[in-house]
Amino acid sequence: MLLHHFVRRVLVAFAALAITSANALDLGDLVNKDTLNKLGDAIPKNTAPAAAPAAQQPTAAPASSAGLAGFSNKDQVGSLKQALTQGAEMAVASLAKENGFLGNDKVRIPLPESLQKADSLLRKFGMGSYADDLTTSMNRAAEAAVPEAKNLLTGAVKKMTVEDAKGILTGGNDSATQYFRKNTEAALTEKFKPIVNKSMKKVKLAEKYDQFAGKGAKLGLVDERDTKLDDYITRKAMDGLFLMMAEQEKAIRENPLQATGALAQKVFSAIKF
Repeated sequence: MLLHHFVRRVLVAFAALAITSANALDLGDLVNKDTLNKLGDAIPKNTAPAAAPAAQQPTAAPASSAGLAGFSNKDQVGSLKQALTQGAEMAVASLAKENGFLGNDKVRIPLPESLQKADSLLRKFGMGSYADDLTTSMNRAAEAAVPEAKNLLTGAVKKMTVEDAKGILTGGNDSATQYFRKNTEAALTEKFKPIVNKSMKKVKLAEKYDQFAGKGAKLGLVDERDTKLDDYITRKAMDGLFLMMAEQEKAIRENPLQATGALAQKVFSAIKF
């Protein structure tokens, strides 16, 4: 029986979309085609997904709390809220636009691991446009979803306690970002996923991917978290958002004059690493 391997089935899915678009053959017909026989023979035998690289950046050493001695609790919290609101809004604005994800190498959402393995072969056989279209669609879905983050992030700022603020001010370069992740990630998932789902319903290949990825997971060829494209895109969209927030936070800590508001500038200057 042809195309036993999961990645071969992925190739069939790409080919099925191509043929369907031309109103020609169905998936069953494709299995018997010489072209797909050649595709299947060309696929490397070892297709187990590689271990995901660690996404966390090294965290800088905490700042000393001595610099905060001259500021009241109210000023500490107020200054932090100014800076965090600024950082959150800038991060969302940078992503919530056309090419916010797609045009930024730091946050662009790539094809899932299983499809990346097949990408070069697809291009060899003139089917690279389908991989490109899927990549574009995934990133457009993230760009459409990320505006939903603004209210949740600013809401988390408003709920911040004095203890939260002191921990963030004297923490590492990404301590505020970690606070946001802890307090908003579940809610962001609920907000992002329906928008991603709506966007990806227009992409027939996304549905095909879910069918084949489910089978691949049972064979240990696909990470369980990546079996649903909506889940994968949602997770990557949040990773990109928090990465951009971490960069904003680090920039303000390193150059307090970038902070909006005189109070925030004074407090962050006092605790500058």
